Order: sequence, then structure tokens, then C-alpha cells
Amino acid sequence: MKNKRESGFSLIELLIVVVIIGIVASVAVPALQKGLRAAENGNTFATMRTIASTQVNYYSQNNRFGRLTEVNNLLSSSIGTNSGNNINRGKFVLSMTPATPTDLQLRNGYTITATRSIAGEGVTYVYELTQGGEIRQILP
Repeated sequence: MKNKRESGFSLIELLIVVVIIGIVASVAVPALQKGLRAAENGNTFATMRTIASTQVNYYSQNNRFGRLTEVNNLLSSSIGTNSGNNINRGKFVLSMTPATPTDLQLRNGYTITATRSIAGEGVTYVYELTQGGEIRQILP
């Protein structure tokens, strides 16, 4: 016997709501990941600008450009965490070419590369900074 005062949702109504939530999530999650990736790339680009301006100051005081670890120490490790000759910043690894430059090599110039390569993501991002202060996106 049914009581006319019973209320609630039927199983079909609940399933429809779950399907709608699933569709919204399948659209929203990739957009969120793309936004996070774009924000991290922008942050790394800004960090490379900071490195470029710090290198100019370093050159004026020492008559050579600084090694990546020296610049990071000048900026109180705000670039990232030292890992040998490289610096880890979020999902990016910043490295200098050559890895251990001599003072003579640093008088002539430098190249710093920021690489983001995450397994399973399928996209590799590479930015390059030269002594002229130019930042180029190499990949993708």
C-alpha cells in the first residue's frame, strides 16, 4: 500500500543527476588542467625575466654573468631548489649550458633552459634565456 504523503527522488532521477555531474566534470577537469599548466608556464616565464635582470646586475659587479646556483643564492633561493647544477621550480627544471661554466665562458654569455616534461602528459615545454635577455619558447 502506498502512502500519498511519501516524497523523495526516484532511482531514475538520481541516475540522471549523476550522469549530468559526470558530463560537467569531464569537461571541467581538462580545462582546469590546461589553466594550471598555463599559470605555471607564465610563472616560469616571469622567473626567467627575474633571472635576466639579476644577471645584468651580477655582470656589472663581477665582470661576468653568474652561475645559476649563484643567482639563486642572490635571490635567497626564490628561483627554486638547487639540485646539483640545476634548479627545480615546480614542474620545471632550470639548467645552464654548459652545466658548469668557467668564469671565462661566463664573461661571454650564458644560456639558461627551463624544461617541463611530465610522463603521461604528452607535452614538453622548453623555454630558453640568453645573455641578451631574450626568452624564447622552444617547445611546443
